[in-house]
Amino acid sequence: MAQALYQEGNFLRKPVSILDRVGDTPLLKVCNLSTEWGVSPAVEVYAKAEWFNPGGSVKDRAALSIIEEAERRGWLTKDKILIDSTSGNTGIAYGWIAASKGYRVTLVMPENVSEERKKTLRAYGVELIFTSPFEGSDGAIKRVREIVAAEPERYCYANQYDNPANWQAHFLGTGPEIWSQTQGTLTHFLAGIGTSGTLMGTARFLRCMDPEIEIIGVQPEDELSVIEGLKHLESSIVPGIYEDSLLDRTLFVGSAEAYEMTRALSIREGWFVGFSAGAAMHAALSLARSLEEGVIVTVLPDGGAKYLSLID
Repeated sequence: MAQALYQEGNFLRKPVSILDRVGDTPLLKVCNLSTEWGVSPAVEVYAKAEWFNPGGSVKDRAALSIIEEAERRGWLTKDKILIDSTSGNTGIAYGWIAASKGYRVTLVMPENVSEERKKTLRAYGVELIFTSPFEGSDGAIKRVREIVAAEPERYCYANQYDNPANWQAHFLGTGPEIWSQTQGTLTHFLAGIGTSGTLMGTARFLRCMDPEIEIIGVQPEDELSVIEGLKHLESSIVPGIYEDSLLDRTLFVGSAEAYEMTRALSIREGWFVGFSAGAAMHAALSLARSLEEGVIVTVLPDGGAKYLSLID
C-alpha cells in the first residue's frame, strides 16, 4: 500500500528554497466568533492566515519583493548593507531573507518593541539601532534617513514605506490568492494600515477584478491608541505608497478592543495572533454584524509568539 502511494507521487516533493514558501497562505473561516457576535448566517467572514509565512508574518511578501527588485536594479550588492526602519515584522523578514541570500542587514527600530523581536533579529545576525519609544515608528523613519544621507554609498535603503515593490507584492500575490480562494465571491476587503502595502496592493488587484468590492482600511482610533504595526495616519508620517482614493472608507479600532479580540481569537478560534490581527478582526466582525449578506475577507498579519512578553 505504502509503495503504491509513493509510486503514484502522493508523497513526492521536489527540493525547494525557503523563499519558495512565501505566500499561498490559508484562508480561514471565522466560525465561533461570528456566531457570538450575532452575524447573519448569510454573511461569511474569512481571514488570511499570514503567520504561515516562513518568517511568521505578511511582511515576508513585501520584504522579498523589495529585496529582489533591488537586486534586479543593481541597488543591492554584496558590498552594501540593506537598511530600513521597522517595528519588527518587516525586519524579521529582511533578516531571514537576507541571510538566505548572503546580505548584511541593519535595522532602525523603536526601543520598546518586544524582546522576542529583538532576539529573533539578532539570531539572524541583524545589527539593531534603537530610537526613542516616544517617537514610535516615525522616529525610526527619521533616524534611518539620517544614517543613509550620511553614508549613501554604504547602504541600500529598502524604504518600505515609499517603495512600490511593497504593494506590488500584494498585487501579484495576496490579491490573486484571495480572489481564487473565495472564487471571486468576496464583497468586502479589510486590512490594517501600517506601511499600507497589503491594503494598497490587494485593493488594486481586487478593483481590477470587481470594482464593486468595498475596500476598507483599519486604523487605531487616535494617536494614543498604540496597536503595534498600525498607524494613525492623521498624527503620523503618511507612507508614500498610500493612496486614500483606493479606499471606500476607514474603520477605527481602540487598543483595548484590539487586545480583547486578539485574546478572543486565541480562546474561541484557536488562532494565536498579534495585536494588529485583533484590530483587523474587530473591524471585520463589526462590519459583518451590520450586513444582511456578504463575504468579508481580512488579513491577520502575524502570529502571537513575538508578543508574549507584552501580554499580562
